[in-house]
Amino acid sequence: MKEEVRDLQQQLEAVGYVADRSLATALVLLRRLARPLLIEGDAGVGKTEVAKALAQVLSTSLIRLQCYEGLDTASAVYEWNYQHQLLTIKLQEQQSRSVADREAEIFSERYLLARPLLKAITQEVAPVLLIDEVDRADEEFEAYLLEVLSEFQISIPELGTMRARSIPLVILTSNATRELSDALRRRCLYHFLDYPSRAKELEIVMRRVPGIEPRLGEQVVSFVQNVRGMDLRKRPGIAETLDWAAALMNLGLNTLDDDPEAVRDSLTCLLKTREDRARIDDQGVAAVLAQAALGGGD
Repeated sequence: MKEEVRDLQQQLEAVGYVADRSLATALVLLRRLARPLLIEGDAGVGKTEVAKALAQVLSTSLIRLQCYEGLDTASAVYEWNYQHQLLTIKLQEQQSRSVADREAEIFSERYLLARPLLKAITQEVAPVLLIDEVDRADEEFEAYLLEVLSEFQISIPELGTMRARSIPLVILTSNATRELSDALRRRCLYHFLDYPSRAKELEIVMRRVPGIEPRLGEQVVSFVQNVRGMDLRKRPGIAETLDWAAALMNLGLNTLDDDPEAVRDSLTCLLKTREDRARIDDQGVAAVLAQAALGGGD
């Protein structure tokens, strides 16, 4: 088991995702136990990237269901291609077939539009099914989802029950905007993904931003880590760190103290609300820059 976990960590790193042992263990158990994995954490910590990286490692398809308030079966599971059906009905008017035969034709898989959940269970090779931000969906849809994940089958009144050809590897993510049901939590393995440590975030930056100067990478990470400790409306995530590092490189900076004015202007990549930008005024930026310029220490 330990060797399998280490191997998975190395495979994830090869596709650009730095995973600690705890997360890698959860992913190994996801595969071994065929149980969904619920990953919770703040927006921007890399939850969605876990599923993308796992699909790359396994050389399988990634099927994503983006959840939102009001999500229904037509968007998540399936719907009928009504326009195609109506056209077929028109063409059938000249045929002397029975009503039952006509209905059997128009309510066949040929006219079925598979949405993410149905698509995931009808693959010959098990895909990674990402159910993103499940906490944004309604409680009614969560209950329906629980049934699907328990049986890996979907009932379509006109066709009957469609059972999984292969069991997808299911990853659910949540930003904890509402409390998920105990039933869903019991069904899933669980992992909490926090903001990365300074060392881990530096490793991510050095891997994902080719050519960045080590000194600049250290200072960027130090700056972001300090900013996350402030009272902000939206703390910058890993994606913002990477965007900012790439922007600084494009501005020709090798260290943050090369051009403080350019650094301030580039914060548009890091701070994404008017309130946060106003909260970190020039004096605040200068203070954080002074800390970061020391070279990434606490």
